[in-house]
Order: sequence, then structure tokens, then C-alpha cells
Amino acid sequence: MTDMLGAAPPLPEDRREQEDRFAHELRVQRFLQPDDVTCGPTCLRKVYDFYGLRVGEQEVLGEIDRNEDGGTLAVFLGISALRRGFHACLYSYDLQIFDPTWDGLDRADLAEKIRARLPHLRDAKRRQAAEAYLAFLEMGGELVFRDLTPALLRGIIDRGHPVLAGLSATYLYNFMRERQTADDDLVPDDIGGEPTGHFVVIVGYEHWGRRFSLRDPAEHVPVSPDGRQVVDGQRLINAILLGDVTYDAVLLEMWPEEEAA
Repeated sequence: MTDMLGAAPPLPEDRREQEDRFAHELRVQRFLQPDDVTCGPTCLRKVYDFYGLRVGEQEVLGEIDRNEDGGTLAVFLGISALRRGFHACLYSYDLQIFDPTWDGLDRADLAEKIRARLPHLRDAKRRQAAEAYLAFLEMGGELVFRDLTPALLRGIIDRGHPVLAGLSATYLYNFMRERQTADDDLVPDDIGGEPTGHFVVIVGYEHWGRRFSLRDPAEHVPVSPDGRQVVDGQRLINAILLGDVTYDAVLLEMWPEEEAA
């Protein structure tokens, strides 16, 4: 797919345009999420910290809309970033809301299509997401459709921007499906459980994108002493696309207002 709104910075697809950069990693610190449902706000706080904005955990949590299960969506994180004066660009792979033929629409026409789609979304969570996308566009956020490739991820990282990704942790880590208890705890259950959505921050790549390094806020994810989690590039891409099962197959790129795009 191509750029829908035409506002996002160009992404080099040719390795030679990136000066044959073999590997690159951004200095992003790891934060641990305080509970099972706050991975999104924790990742957002992590990116704020990378850009020099120090925001308390409770302050970030208080600024973000939440789902009934206590989790959140990437579009809500993008709205929070816009409110703080950041630029925000969402790369969405959600075919429940967006149709491939909408690629190339300008902002106004895209918003009109989303409004027309709303009555046909029978799932309340999906309708909530669609309404949030409308708010995101009205606030100046960028919504982009591009093929999800290692080159796309490399291009964002080479601009010096961490990539906040909504994905399937069940697939990425080969975790057992999870079931939510009456106390809102998540317990492994391969029979009665459901796939688990999750947020991570992609901070670097190796071997031109054959592998990517993440900062994952979940304390039960095995990482190195500095918090790095290195995963296969194709597996990461698959996990992001399978995030659609749990309502988020999306990337969020954000950068400060004063930074030249």
C-alpha cells in the first residue's frame, strides 16, 4: 500500500539509501508495567522518556482512555501524544474498520468513510476504536497504510523514532493463551483462554532487519540484563498483523513538535 494522507516522512526501501546500515539501536530504557493491562501506557511513558519528557506513571495512566477490560488501544495512545504536543502517525492494518480501497483518500474523505462504516460495526470495542480514529484525525494525527516490511520498521528507527507496536504476545513468544479471572488476573489456559494482545516498543534492528530488538514492559518476558528482547524480523511482523485478533494490528510513530520530520 501507499501513503494515504501523504504527510508522513518518506521511508527508504532501498538498503543503499540507508548507507547500507547493518544495525542501529536507539537508547530506550525499560519500564515495567504495574499490572497485566497497562502495557500500552507504560510503553507510551517509555517513548516520552526517550524524548526527554519525564511523566509520572499515574499521570500517563490518567490521560488515556481505557477499554472495559482495563486495556487500551494504540489510537488512544496517539491521541494522548497529540494532546501533549507531539506529532503522531498510526500505521494501521485493521481491515475490520479500514477498507483497502480507501488507500489514497485525503483526511476529510477518510473521515467520511469511517463515519459511514460506524453503523456496520457490530462489535462495541471496534466502534469505540473507529470513533477514536475520527478524533485522532480531527486533532491532526496522520493515518498511513503501508506494507508492513522490515524496511518500513528500519526507516522509522533510522529517523531516530522508537516504534510503539500493538501485537499478539501469544504468537510472538509462543505463550499459552490466557484467561481473565474474576479478580482481573490473567492466567495461562490453553483450552479456555484467548489470545493476548500486547504493546512493545521496537528500538533497533540487526542484519538489516532480520532481527529486531524490543523493550517489553512485561516482567515475565525473558530479557537480557539491560531489558533487550531480540526477535526474528518475520516473526515480529507476523505478530503485529495477528494483533488484529485482539483489536490492534498497528504501529505508532511519534516525535516532538520541534523536530523536523
